[in-house]
Amino acid sequence: RATALRDLRQAGSLKCLFPRGSDGALQAMLVNTAGGVTGGDRFTLDATAEPGSQLTITTQAAERAYRAQPGEVGTLRTRLDVGAGARLNWMPQETILFDGCALTRSLTVDLAPDASLLLAEPLVFGRLAMGETLRNARFRDRVEIRRAGRPAYLDATAWQGDVQAQLDRPGVAGGARACTSLVYVSPDAEARLDPLRRLMPDRAGASLLADDMLVMRLLADDSYAMRAALIPILTLLSPDGLPRCWML
Repeated sequence: RATALRDLRQAGSLKCLFPRGSDGALQAMLVNTAGGVTGGDRFTLDATAEPGSQLTITTQAAERAYRAQPGEVGTLRTRLDVGAGARLNWMPQETILFDGCALTRSLTVDLAPDASLLLAEPLVFGRLAMGETLRNARFRDRVEIRRAGRPAYLDATAWQGDVQAQLDRPGVAGGARACTSLVYVSPDAEARLDPLRRLMPDRAGASLLADDMLVMRLLADDSYAMRAALIPILTLLSPDGLPRCWML
């Protein structure tokens, strides 16, 4: 009658906690006890939602990519498998990039033909309220979703050097310092499109890639404005509601 943990193996500074969530679903909360990511760090996460299960994966707080030594790059690799009739919500809190960071990140999702997915990746380019700017940073990100073994979605970005100057370009981000990429895979994706658009701020766009796949990109001036826009959107798309750590 509910989703429960079958197996867990963890090592190093990346830990997983399981706070009490809504009836029937399982929440997994990632905690990086190292306090952030820097050059040379390697983090790997593999998670499986078995057939018929309901799993939400989030983080205790924002992840931080700190300054790296020359020639050193931190890596985050995540692989998610979602079985037949299962639903997985991947909604970590924002990743904050600091000046001098060097981070390569990848997320691969394998979906069964009738599996459902809510994926949201918030990203902050320095803390505006702290006067932080990214004048020398490196960040590479890749998100790939496969359905029944076939490619369904691929998004790859790369930032290097004076990131702030690139963000200021009108055709890139128009001065925004925060963004979110969202993918929603569910039979009701088309019905969710109009309600989602009514919640979006001016600098956001959403489209259907397929009858059951919705994608959205959102830009914001800073992390506060991004969260203010994103929380109602995630609440709309998540039948189990937001994890409690998102509301602290």
